[in-house]
Amino acid sequence: MSYVAVVGGGPAGMMAAITAAEQGHTVSLYEKNEKTGKKLYITGKGRCNVTNNCDTEEFLKAVCVNRKFLYSAGYGFTSQDTMDFFERQGLKLKTERGGRVFPVSDHSSDVIAALNRKLKECGVKVYLNQEVAEVLTEEIEAEEGQTSDGRKTAEAKRDVSGIRLSSGKTVRADAVIIATGGISYRSTGSTGDGYRFAREAGHQVTDLSPSLVPLETEEEYPAQMQGLSLRNVEVTIADGKKELYRNFGEMMFTHFGVTGPLILSASAVIQKRLKEHPLQLKIDLKPALEEHQLDARILREFEAGKNKQFKNVLGSLYPAKMIPVMIERSKIQPERAVHEITKEERQRLVALTKSFPLTITAFRDYNEAIITRGGVSVKEVFPATMESKLVENLYFAGEVLDLDAVTGGYNLQIAWATGYAAGMGVR
Repeated sequence: MSYVAVVGGGPAGMMAAITAAEQGHTVSLYEKNEKTGKKLYITGKGRCNVTNNCDTEEFLKAVCVNRKFLYSAGYGFTSQDTMDFFERQGLKLKTERGGRVFPVSDHSSDVIAALNRKLKECGVKVYLNQEVAEVLTEEIEAEEGQTSDGRKTAEAKRDVSGIRLSSGKTVRADAVIIATGGISYRSTGSTGDGYRFAREAGHQVTDLSPSLVPLETEEEYPAQMQGLSLRNVEVTIADGKKELYRNFGEMMFTHFGVTGPLILSASAVIQKRLKEHPLQLKIDLKPALEEHQLDARILREFEAGKNKQFKNVLGSLYPAKMIPVMIERSKIQPERAVHEITKEERQRLVALTKSFPLTITAFRDYNEAIITRGGVSVKEVFPATMESKLVENLYFAGEVLDLDAVTGGYNLQIAWATGYAAGMGVR
């Protein structure tokens, strides 16, 4: 059996450590923070969206980058396996809208407590406030091969030998699992250490950018509606005539633009295009109604209050914070008597309601991003075991890899699945 050093005490690292220990290995987990699961603590607004209660094919469809790489790990440790794991630790779970799974208590601290209990039960030694400065490797005997013309070749190989802590102490290890996360929410310790370790080991790290992140808009209208949350709306994002994203759900206006579940998921899909130029966002405020149905409803509201001013008949159609903006964008005078409003003006209001336009100009930064897009190139990692193809006994798990998905518990499922694969992969 091997001595395994796990670097990083987040979800992937804890799952990798537990799994490796259950296979009989001696495992130590090194976490530079004062406690494990610091980023996990704030996920799901402190409730922790543990996973998504869906089958594996649906899970894989939610993955935005390198979906095929996850087939083996995704089927090796499914969403159901995740739920079974936590319920065996005494954590009661519930499934909410969209398949999102949360602890019944709505406390992320209960998820972390369950993991910590299991770490202790498995005999994993957890070292807190211990920052890893370097992953140590050494050259091993080269393997001989032949070129197409029969010439002998020898490809140099490397093997893990241990880790060096920031204190200067060297720890020998037979295997090292890097599960250090990305660079989003830096205050939780996600400072990109794993990317440096990977590069130093010869790995390619793809371009990094914030993902599952709020979006900035060119217009100032969102600032006028700051804090307003819209439910049951449909959002479409397009690049000219090409539709990039369309979904139904919840979003919110902010002082800089837009956020909320719909917007965060969209940010994972529009990455490349938004880096090139601004995109068009349209909000259907009444997706349950066709245009003619909406027109009929507005007409009924107008007829019921035909002697009122335009600004005073909109309360049943739009949230209060949105009314001044809808008046301004419709170009109908607020004091205008409703019975004076023309059919053309009313249809303009219908069109605005069905397609409220905004221009997306940029992503917010890593401090507001849930995850990091990019990471260790999966071309250099074995998908079944998460072991490096370049360095023997070096493994990667979680957000440090170039993998990400939309919101809804899918990114945590990536962490559990890759952590499990890495823990099982240790020889």
